[in-house]
Amino acid sequence: MSSDPAVIPCMSQTRPWIKICGLTDPENALGCARLGADALGFVFFEQSPRNVSIKTAAHIASVLPDHILTIGVFVNETYDTIMETVHECRLKGVQLHGNEPPELVNCLLKENLWVIKALFAAKPPFLSQAPQYETASFVLVEYGKGPLPGGNAESWTYEHALDAATTPPVVIAGGLHPDNICQAIRAAHPAGVDVSSGVEKAYGIKDLKKVNAFITRVHNQQF
Repeated sequence: MSSDPAVIPCMSQTRPWIKICGLTDPENALGCARLGADALGFVFFEQSPRNVSIKTAAHIASVLPDHILTIGVFVNETYDTIMETVHECRLKGVQLHGNEPPELVNCLLKENLWVIKALFAAKPPFLSQAPQYETASFVLVEYGKGPLPGGNAESWTYEHALDAATTPPVVIAGGLHPDNICQAIRAAHPAGVDVSSGVEKAYGIKDLKKVNAFITRVHNQQF
């Protein structure tokens, strides 16, 4: 059993919550937390250039403030593998970024975790399948065109996120950066936003100036 899920600080407010994904360095992650990120993501997928070891992710999670929602990103992993990583890294949530069935979402929710299920505009599972994952804490929506399961830095028509905007709440991702985040929020009215390559200076290392610009612009958005 994991520790109690974090309460995302802005959930009752008028702005989206912010996840910075693909962290690989403790000081860099701390910098993102200090700038106002609500959640930080660790990618456990060997083909990703942002793949992080369990040992490193556990160390990063151990130095973060308690209010940060720590999320492990998995692609078509088994329940046992996911839960082993959750325990070793003391994660507060998981993001399922492959073709995972709704049953896995429900099993992970029973472990007192936040569960985010990724859906895609250009490949299955499609945005229209959101009702199948209605028990998830959030659905994360992105384009889904490219060599990797993630956004591949591909901007897309963020209004299409509204196709999945029923239950659960929607997080938008894919090609976001400081210069387009305001437009994306106005188009999709998401519960949350997820950024990785759009605030990077190298794979897994965030440019804190870009992170600060991104977070500041999200904080200034009002629905």
